[in-house]
Amino acid sequence: MDAVGIVEGEVRELIRTRGLDPQRQPAEVRRLVDEALRDYDERSLLGRLPPLGQFEQVRRRVLDSVAGFGPLQPLLDDPEVEEIWINAPAEVYAARGGRAELTPLTLTAEQVRDIVERMLKSSGRRLDLSTPFVDAALPDGSRLHVAIPDITRRHWAVNIRKFIARASRLEHLVELGTLTPQAARFLSAAVAAGLNILVSGATQAGKTTLLNCLGAAVGPGERVITVEEIFELQLPVRDVVGLQCRQPNLDGVGEVPLRRLVKEALRMRPDRMIVGEVREAESLDMLIALNSGLPGMCSIHANSARDAVMKLCTLPLLAGENISSAFVLPTVAGSIDLVVHCMRLPSGHRTVTEILALGGRVENGVIEAGSVFRTIDGRLQVTAASFPAPEKFARAGYDVGALLEAA
Repeated sequence: MDAVGIVEGEVRELIRTRGLDPQRQPAEVRRLVDEALRDYDERSLLGRLPPLGQFEQVRRRVLDSVAGFGPLQPLLDDPEVEEIWINAPAEVYAARGGRAELTPLTLTAEQVRDIVERMLKSSGRRLDLSTPFVDAALPDGSRLHVAIPDITRRHWAVNIRKFIARASRLEHLVELGTLTPQAARFLSAAVAAGLNILVSGATQAGKTTLLNCLGAAVGPGERVITVEEIFELQLPVRDVVGLQCRQPNLDGVGEVPLRRLVKEALRMRPDRMIVGEVREAESLDMLIALNSGLPGMCSIHANSARDAVMKLCTLPLLAGENISSAFVLPTVAGSIDLVVHCMRLPSGHRTVTEILALGGRVENGVIEAGSVFRTIDGRLQVTAASFPAPEKFARAGYDVGALLEAA
């Protein structure tokens, strides 16, 4: 065994005997590691132990192993890494700036399982043959997803999405080139005016970041309730309560699905509700809530803004046979005001490509809609033929025409 392995073993034993929790008592663990390294360095001078080598490098490796997530910790600490995934122990990938790369890191199957178990420890979620998938939030807010055999072919498949906070307000998205200043002003006014906004896009297109930035435009006196499968939203709002789903326990009971959370959120006196993402029948409960006069926002996976509207008209049908398109179409038309579509370009850059306004009317089974902003010649430009939701803007004191005419 090398010096790192010996010191790591000694530190683990000391942590066990002293009853320390590395996640909750990091300072004590760091002191313990420093003491163990100094003691080992003195003993190694007698020639009976392998040399310690670079003190800081060994210290970092031991800390990562006993208080972090082992070999993955340097990637988790790297501010440029957006996502990490493991296809096999010897296939560890990382995404930087929207581009994927195979890292030189090589793990063992045992290391992968150990890292996942440590990551799940603080979440209270489980992973076994009866529950071969798991979604969980790490202590730093990153999202973990794991699938195990026999769902996967051979190896554990692990994804860690870090949600690097490069933007927390619409102004930051302007600086990053995701939005134009005019589009940012329009969206900020739309949020303040209480318009219901649907954020659409593919995976990793920047939907959650945009939803966070839109949430930052909510007024300081509003009470916001967020509803998510896993905590991802981090709104800079004073009065906010976050709710997340819960898996069933070992007896198969205790599950709290997204539909239940949407209903519970309505009992918490919200001034605005934000649903992290709709995928299934919970879209019906969200639409009913928005149609009752409660302002809200949500995200959805879709290829375009118009596809997002079509999908939102289809998902509520999953709620039961008694739900028909005759009910859903006018409900969507009357509930959603704007659809903001995000896209990740081949270069890795995230951008808003269209802002679509729903007119509130249904003609021949199609919801009336028109672009307010659309990308033309690589730039988001005003294309509105009419003003969206003028009465809502007017009640909030905004001249929507001036917002769209401003240079």
